[in-house]
Amino acid sequence: MRGVSPAQPVSSGGGEPQVNIIDKSDDEIFAMAEPLWRDLVKQSNEGKYGEFVKNFSTAFALAMNQVVVGNQFAKSELARNLSEEIDSIGIIRRGEHVTVLYRQRSTNKEGEWLGRLVLGYEDGEVRIFGASIF
Repeated sequence: MRGVSPAQPVSSGGGEPQVNIIDKSDDEIFAMAEPLWRDLVKQSNEGKYGEFVKNFSTAFALAMNQVVVGNQFAKSELARNLSEEIDSIGIIRRGEHVTVLYRQRSTNKEGEWLGRLVLGYEDGEVRIFGASIF
């Protein structure tokens, strides 16, 4: 695992350079990711689409079809019954994004699922560029 390393500015295509999230330590990334993941779990359980996508990057939010996501909230037993009990598994760094992996459980189904949260910077703020449960 990587430890703390100096942050290197990256170009955001205009404006001020920003810190590349891959240069953050594991502890820093987990500290940023956990509240975002917990909020996704909460909003998924409650079926609140608008709140669910509030921390998504612009491109990811546009790619999410509200009808499909709404249908998932309505019909998926897993999406509406996620446990608050999670375990951080690890971090994968690539380009200007990190993928944070979680062990996710359900309150209704036996077993464990793999949660995936892709984070990066957009306009100087940490945003979600991908999220899924397998």
